[in-house]
Amino acid sequence: MTLAPDITDLLARARADIRMGVPVVLTGTGDGGAVLLAAETASPERLADMAGLSTETCLVVTGRRAETLRARAYDGDIARLPLPRGVTPSWVRAVADPSDDLKTPMKGPFNALRGGDASLHRLAVDLVKEARLLPSVIVAPVKDAVDFASKNGLTSLPAEESAATMGAEALLDPVIRARVPLLLAPDARLHVFRPKDGAEEHYVIEVGSPPRDRPVLARLHSACFTGDLLGSLKCDCGPQLRAALAQMGSEGAGVLLYLNQEGRGIGLANKMRAYSLQDQGFDTVEANHRLGFEDDERDFRLGAALLLRMGFSAVRLMTNNPAKIDMMRRMDIDVVERVPLKVGKTPQNEAYLATKAAKSGHLL
Repeated sequence: MTLAPDITDLLARARADIRMGVPVVLTGTGDGGAVLLAAETASPERLADMAGLSTETCLVVTGRRAETLRARAYDGDIARLPLPRGVTPSWVRAVADPSDDLKTPMKGPFNALRGGDASLHRLAVDLVKEARLLPSVIVAPVKDAVDFASKNGLTSLPAEESAATMGAEALLDPVIRARVPLLLAPDARLHVFRPKDGAEEHYVIEVGSPPRDRPVLARLHSACFTGDLLGSLKCDCGPQLRAALAQMGSEGAGVLLYLNQEGRGIGLANKMRAYSLQDQGFDTVEANHRLGFEDDERDFRLGAALLLRMGFSAVRLMTNNPAKIDMMRRMDIDVVERVPLKVGKTPQNEAYLATKAAKSGHLL
């Protein structure tokens, strides 16, 4: 019978549950496992129930967030923080969300947990990240995890299989393509690709009829709602998008991959949190770290997969980001030329661009 959900389906269901504030169960080896609840969406009732499940229930934050909180990340990339007696959602969110750190600077001191297996806690953080929420999660160990999930109607995920699936390259299915004349590239077609894991769709804009046996002018462009659509002056994304399409239109051929990885892969809400932190004086990298994210959470394997799916194996890549070039080459895409894309500098984004060059290695 093929009607039952497979691991990819279960992960998609789990992401939806996590965003709604519904707990998810992770099953480990034997009968043991853990229940997770995203810090951002935890209701008072569910938080109280989670705290009552075990004396070892804890709030898990990333190592980056732990640095800001002055908490010891004994597990390296994460820190497990015990819950205080009578824990409330406001305490959880104050620890998880740095937006109000300057208003509530006194949180702690934290006596982070150490010892034992933290693999389920680490996987819980990864799941919350994939749900585009703050990377902080409440985790409670439980016995008979499968039975616990069944009795409470919760999505149950086998931990080892889930981790392997989440780390694998995304599988993309073509949905439809149609001609869409663009202002800057009248001879254009839009291809829609849908990931098998239920995540956001990605798009390919093919300009002209580029031959598959020669390097194609290509651009990997990550979605930027504020820059691409609203014309924000805080970044150079909109000008880069239009400049790339203009050059492709002028040359009569090209391919632009529009990847739905807003805010360097952290989602629009977290991107706005980062903007709020920038208003407090932190640069773009510092803001991401205070939120608990790495400098860049995007997966450029998506771009390589789409290029190969479209029949391209060699590119003239329009980018200022060496990380994109490195990933294309690791995925067997031959980058024969880097085409600089230096546009969109404004008084409002001058510091942002300088930070990208100094801290992220962008060639500006």
